[in-house]
Amino acid sequence: MSVPAAPARRAGIGLSRDDLVMRGGVLALAAVLLVTVGLPLWALLAKGFEDRDGRFVGLANFHAYFSTPALFDSALNSLHVAVVATAIVVPLAFLYAYALTRAVLPLRGLFQAVSLVPIFAPSLLPGIALVYLFGNQGFFKDWLSGPVYGFQGIVIAQVFYCFPHATLILVTALATADARLYEAADVLGASRLRTFFTVTLPGAKYGVISAALVVFTLVITDFGIPKVIGGNYNVLATDVYKQVIGQQNFSMGAVVGMVLLAPAALAFAVDRLVQRRQVALLTARAVPLVPRRRLGRDLALSLFCGLVAIGILTVVGMAAWGSLIKYWPYNLALTLDNYDFAQFDANGWDSYFNSLGMAAGAAVFGTALMFVGAWLNEKTRGFHVVRGVVQLLAFLPMAVPGLVLGLGYIFFFNAPGNPLNFLYATMAILVINTVAHFYTVGHLTATTALKQIDPEFESVSASLKVPVTRTFLRVTAPICLPAILDIAIYLFVNAMTTVSSVIFLYSPDTKLASVAAVNIEEAGTTAAAAALCVVIAVTSAAVKGLHLLAERFLFGHLQAWRRR
Repeated sequence: MSVPAAPARRAGIGLSRDDLVMRGGVLALAAVLLVTVGLPLWALLAKGFEDRDGRFVGLANFHAYFSTPALFDSALNSLHVAVVATAIVVPLAFLYAYALTRAVLPLRGLFQAVSLVPIFAPSLLPGIALVYLFGNQGFFKDWLSGPVYGFQGIVIAQVFYCFPHATLILVTALATADARLYEAADVLGASRLRTFFTVTLPGAKYGVISAALVVFTLVITDFGIPKVIGGNYNVLATDVYKQVIGQQNFSMGAVVGMVLLAPAALAFAVDRLVQRRQVALLTARAVPLVPRRRLGRDLALSLFCGLVAIGILTVVGMAAWGSLIKYWPYNLALTLDNYDFAQFDANGWDSYFNSLGMAAGAAVFGTALMFVGAWLNEKTRGFHVVRGVVQLLAFLPMAVPGLVLGLGYIFFFNAPGNPLNFLYATMAILVINTVAHFYTVGHLTATTALKQIDPEFESVSASLKVPVTRTFLRVTAPICLPAILDIAIYLFVNAMTTVSSVIFLYSPDTKLASVAAVNIEEAGTTAAAAALCVVIAVTSAAVKGLHLLAERFLFGHLQAWRRR
C-alpha cells in the first residue's frame, strides 16, 4: 500500500510557509532593533567603565563623578528644574484640557490649534524668544526677580516647550467620561467642587500621572533650552555635551549619560506600571458626556485659554520678529539679511535641505519599519521569546534620552572593528538614529491600529490559502492608512526639530538645521538662529497642514467605508 503524501502541516512541525515567513521577519526585526538600540546602549555602558585610553577602570569614573561637586550639582539642578516645571505645566495643561473638553468655547478649534504650535519648533526657539523678552537687552528685562539666564529662564522655556505634550495627554483623558456619573452626582446634591474631586479628577488621574511623567522626562533630558538660556546653571544634558565636545572626555560623558538615563528610565517604568493599572472608563452602556453651556464657567475658561494662547503666540511671535530685526536692540529696522544663513554658517541653506532629506528619509523608512515590525510582532503565532525581546527593544527608546542614544552611537558605530563603521558621519546614521529614537511612539501607534482589525480578515485569507503578504498589502495596510500617515508625519516633524539625538553624529557635510541653529546661537548671532528656528517651525507646520488636508479630502473618501 502506498504511503500518502505529507500534509502541508505535520503534527511534529506545525509550521506553514506563512508561519516561517512571519517568524523570519520577527527575527530580522529583532536583529535590527538590537543593532540600532540594544548594542549602542551596551557600548555606552561599557565605556563608562573605561578610561580615556580604553583600559578597564571599574567604578573609578563613577567615583570621580559623584566626588566632583560641580558635576553632582548638575544632577540636582536637573531634578530641581524638572520638578518645578512639571508642577507648573501639569495644572496649566489640565485646566486648558478641561476647558477644551468640558466647556462650550466659541473658539475651541483655535485654542486647540494654538496649543500645538510649540511642537513644530525646536526647543531652542523659546530660549531665544526669552532672550529677546527678558534678556539683558530685552523689552521686559526688569519684570523678573532675577536674571533670565539660569533657573528662571530654563523653567519658563520648558513650560512653553512641554505644554502641548501634557495637553494632548490630558485632552484624551478628559474626553472619555460617562454622563451617568455626573447625573448621579446632581441627583445626590453634590456640589460642583465635590463632583470635580470625586468624579472628574479620579477619572483622569492616570492621564494626570502620565502627563507629569512625560513632562518630567522631557525637561530632564532636553538639551536645547539649557544650552541657549542656561547661563552658568549647569544641568545633566549640557554636562554631557561639555564632556564630549568641550573636553573630549568620552568616558566621563558616558557616566553622565548613564546618570541622565536613570531618572528618565525610572519615570518610564512608573508610567508603564500606571498604564497597566488603568481600567476602561467607558463601557458599552456608558453615555458620552456632552458639555452644557454655562455662561460664567465658559467665559472664565475662554479668558484663561485666551491668556495661554496669547502667551504661546507671544513667544513664537517674538522669535519671528527677532529674526527680522537688523541689529537688536539698537536698530529695529526690518530686514531679511538674517535669513542669508551663509553669512553665519559655512553650510548656509544646505543645513536646512539636509534636514528635509533626513526627515523625509526617516518618515519613509521609519514608517515602513515601524508598521511592518508591529504587524510581524502582533500577527506572528507563537515565537513568544523572540517577540518578547522585540517588544522590550521597541519600548526601550522611550526611556532613553536622545543625548544618551547619540553617545551610544558614537561608541558602537565608530568602533574600528565594527563592520558597520562605514555608516558613521553619514546621512544614513542620522536617519537610523532618528528612527530609533522615536521608534516607541510609532510602534505603539501601529500596534493600536492593528489591534482594531477583526482577526476574521486573516482567518478568511488563510482558509482561502491567500499568502499572508498579499493580505497585508491588500487589506491590512489600506485599512491602517490613517495610522501609517500619522506615524510618517510624527517622524518628519520630530526629525526636523530634534537636536539632542543628532548633536554628536553629524559631519560638516551632513549638518542639520537644528544643529546649525545651536552653532549659530553659540557664536552670538541670535537673530540668525531665530530665523533658522522659524524656518524649521514653518516647514513642520506646513507639512502637518498638508496632512490634515489629505485626511479631510483624500483619505476621507478612501476611508468612507468606516462610517457605513
